[in-house]
Amino acid sequence: MKNLLTAKQMREADAYTVKHREITSLDLMESASRAFVNAFAEEVPDHETSIGVLCGKGNNGGDGLAVARLLKDIGYSNVFVYLVNFSAKESEDYTANLKRLEDLWFPMLKVERAEDLPDLKEKVIIDAVLGSGLNAELEGPYKQLVLAVNKMNKQVIAIDVPTGFPAEGNLKKEGVYLKADLVICFERPKINFFFPESAGAMKHFRVVSIGLDEEFIQNCQSSYHLLEASDLRELVKPRESFSHKGTYGHALIIAGQRQTMGAALLAARACLHAGAGLTTVSIPESGLTALNTALPEVMYLDRTDLSPKNVQKLNTIAIGPGLGTGTESTELLKNILLLNRPLIIDADALNILGNLPELMDQLPAGTILTPHMKEFDHLFGTQKSWWDRLETARRKAVELNCVIILKNQYTFIIEQSGNVVINSTGNPAMAQGGMGDVLTGLAASFLAQGYTAKQAAFIACYLHGKSGDELAEAQVSVSASAVADHVSQALKGLIK
Repeated sequence: MKNLLTAKQMREADAYTVKHREITSLDLMESASRAFVNAFAEEVPDHETSIGVLCGKGNNGGDGLAVARLLKDIGYSNVFVYLVNFSAKESEDYTANLKRLEDLWFPMLKVERAEDLPDLKEKVIIDAVLGSGLNAELEGPYKQLVLAVNKMNKQVIAIDVPTGFPAEGNLKKEGVYLKADLVICFERPKINFFFPESAGAMKHFRVVSIGLDEEFIQNCQSSYHLLEASDLRELVKPRESFSHKGTYGHALIIAGQRQTMGAALLAARACLHAGAGLTTVSIPESGLTALNTALPEVMYLDRTDLSPKNVQKLNTIAIGPGLGTGTESTELLKNILLLNRPLIIDADALNILGNLPELMDQLPAGTILTPHMKEFDHLFGTQKSWWDRLETARRKAVELNCVIILKNQYTFIIEQSGNVVINSTGNPAMAQGGMGDVLTGLAASFLAQGYTAKQAAFIACYLHGKSGDELAEAQVSVSASAVADHVSQALKGLIK
C-alpha cells in the first residue's frame, strides 16, 4: 500500500531525492512543473485558453512561475502571471524562476496589496499562491485575496494544494480556501483530500509523479495508507481445482424485520455473489417467500434456532441490517455476543451498541464494525471534525481489538493496530439506500472464506466501490442491487 505523508515528510522526501540523486532543488521544481503542465494540458487542451497564474513568493509560487514558462513553451499563447508580493521573503528557487521569466519579457503584474488585484479576465486561474507548508488559518491580505478570487467564479486549477488548505490536521467548517475545480498534486494525495470537509476547497484531484524517491516515501513512518488495485491483486486468492462449497465458508446474516426485509436480502445477495460457499439468513418468517423467490441459493435459519449448537459450523456472523433496535433485537444481539464468534456488526446492531455501551466489552477480537458517521458518533461520542473522528477511531480499534470500517465517499478502514487504510474506489453515483447492507454482505462473505478481519475489510470495501465505479461508467446513478449483482465480475478483474 502507498504511504500517505504529512507535508513535513513530503519536504523531507524532496530533500532526500535532491541529495541522493545529485540534482538541484531547481531541477526537481522543473520536473514537478513539467508534470503539472502535462496534466494541465489534458484538462485544458485548447492552447488559445487565457490563463492567469497567481504566484506567491515561496516554492509553490516558484512552481507557478515555471509552469507559466512551460505552458508558453508548448504553445499556450495567452498566459499572464500575477506576482503576489505579500511577503518580504522569497525562496531561492522562486527567485531563479522569476529571473527566467524576466529575461523572456514575460507579461506579469505585481500585486502588493489584496486590493491591487484586478478583476481577473483570464478563463482559467492557476493557484500557486501558498503551498502545503501552511500551518495556520489564512488572515490579512492572503485571506482578502482568496475571498476576492472566489467571488470571480473562475475555473481554478491548484498546484499541489489549494491556497489556505492544510495537508493534514483539523479542517474547520468555516475555513477560507481558494476554491479549486481541480488540484494537480505531486507524488501523493494529501491526507485531508479524503475528508468530506475538503469539498469546501476542491472538487477533484489527480496525482502526478515528479520523480521523488519512492523507497524513501514507503519507508517513512505513516499511519495513513492508500488501498489500490495492486494491493488487492496480491491479496485475493483464485479458486482452485477440486474446491467445493465447503472450501469457501459458511456465513450467517441476521437481519431484517417485516418492514425492512430488503436490507437482509441485499446483504445476502452481496454475500452470495462475492463467493461464500454457503450463505444463510436469519429473518422473520414473513420474509421467506421473498427470500425463496429472489435468492433460492440462500438458506434460512429461524431466529428461535440461533443456538450455540446451530451456529458452531458457521465461519462468521453478520448482524444488523434492518434489524430494528427494540427489546427483541437487543436480546438477540446480546445472545450473539455470548457466542464469542467473529462478527460483522452493522446498522441497527451498531445503534444497540451505542444505546448500551457496556456491551462493547463483549465484542469478540477481530470483530468488524461498519458505521457511517452518525452511527460512529452514537457509538463513540460526537466528533467536531473528520480528523477528530479518525483519531478516535484509531484509539478505539486498538482498545477493542477490532476493525472499524468508517463509511464515507472514501471509506476509512481502521486496523486493530490503529493504522488507517483509505479505500480509493467509489463514486457519488452510489449515493443510494442499501449500499451499506451490500458492504456488510461482502465483508461477511470474505471473512467466511478465510480472510482475516482486516483483509476481508480491504477486499469488501475496494470491491464494493469498484463494482459501483464500473457500473457508473454508463449510468448516472447505481442501485445497491446492481452493485451486489456486479461484484463477482468486478472481483474477476482483480484475480491474477
